[in-house]
Amino acid sequence: MKLTISVIKADVGSIGGHLRPSVKLKTTVENYLREHGKKLLIDSFISTTGDDIALLMSHERGVNDNKIHELAWDAFMAGTKVAKEQGLYGAGQDLLKDAFSGNVRGMGPASCEMEFEERPNEAFLFFTADKTEPGAYNLPLYLAFVDPMHCAGLLLSPKMAKGFTFTIMDVDYTEGDRLIELNTPENIYDIACLLRDNQRFVVESIRSRANDNISVVVSAEHLRKVGDTYKGKDDPVALVRTQGNFPSAGEVLSPYRITHYVAGTMRGSHIGPLMPAKQNSTISFFDGPPIVSCAAFSVHEGRFTEPVDTFDHPFWDWVRNNAAQKMAEIRNQGFSGPAMLPYSELEYGGVGEKMNQLDKQFIVRKDSAVNGKKNKAA
Repeated sequence: MKLTISVIKADVGSIGGHLRPSVKLKTTVENYLREHGKKLLIDSFISTTGDDIALLMSHERGVNDNKIHELAWDAFMAGTKVAKEQGLYGAGQDLLKDAFSGNVRGMGPASCEMEFEERPNEAFLFFTADKTEPGAYNLPLYLAFVDPMHCAGLLLSPKMAKGFTFTIMDVDYTEGDRLIELNTPENIYDIACLLRDNQRFVVESIRSRANDNISVVVSAEHLRKVGDTYKGKDDPVALVRTQGNFPSAGEVLSPYRITHYVAGTMRGSHIGPLMPAKQNSTISFFDGPPIVSCAAFSVHEGRFTEPVDTFDHPFWDWVRNNAAQKMAEIRNQGFSGPAMLPYSELEYGGVGEKMNQLDKQFIVRKDSAVNGKKNKAA
């Protein structure tokens, strides 16, 4: 059976700021999806991560199907109406256009999709993140598919040893999808060189070189002009098929123990550790920390099993404690140095505006202070 799994996620309103959607908002989106998706979807699952609502859908219509995307858009619009009625913060904030135009890409929501022939034992992981950047999955995916310290299958499975093809997007390029394909193991240093820059280069997909089957898709999207400014897409989602020719669930999850530092948290303008969080977790400290949740599924003929919350385990409580300590340590540094993004990367324009004002007040000395000589100002 050729199956498509689609994920579309958006923030359309939250209680108390950027904390969590209301129960009524989530229920409205869920009910709309199920009622109006009866003829389109095989199955669906709805979850929240911080202030975002994510729609996981299975169907046979292929990727980029306008009916599927329109269904998700309309579900979020129904939720936006409730958010406005309840006075929630940021009602409809991820819906950047007034009307649907065929595909949610470039319209605000984060989305990723994959189409494949369903295996007899089809397993996959459904990742959602909040208060973080598009490249937040770069390091975990690199380690899970490249590094035998995390992925023992690279040593133990002959098919996995053939490697994988990474498709990486330059999200700073504004004229279209600028992509590069690189293979492991021969190009692992080239891949690392790109993926170190989470703000610019983002994993879009990963395929097995043993059979060219898709394993990973991420909501990578290039900058698009909305009004007078260019908009990116943060709070990424990802799908990862596991087992067989792909890393196991445990191998894919292993790198999240590191709680690596990513951009995001308060006003999208700081650095914080990516904390593995339980399903439907809220945002709290300093509009963070940046969080990622993961639900594991098996699927048969397009029907999902109940989800397993992969980060709901005592081991991850220890990891979360480590992440909290890392978050507290970098917050002690406030606005200084690497604790806050450089002003060229800030989502809010206040620092840039202030720098433009201060720039006009700088002077250039005519003579430098050398060997105690007196300086003369211009």
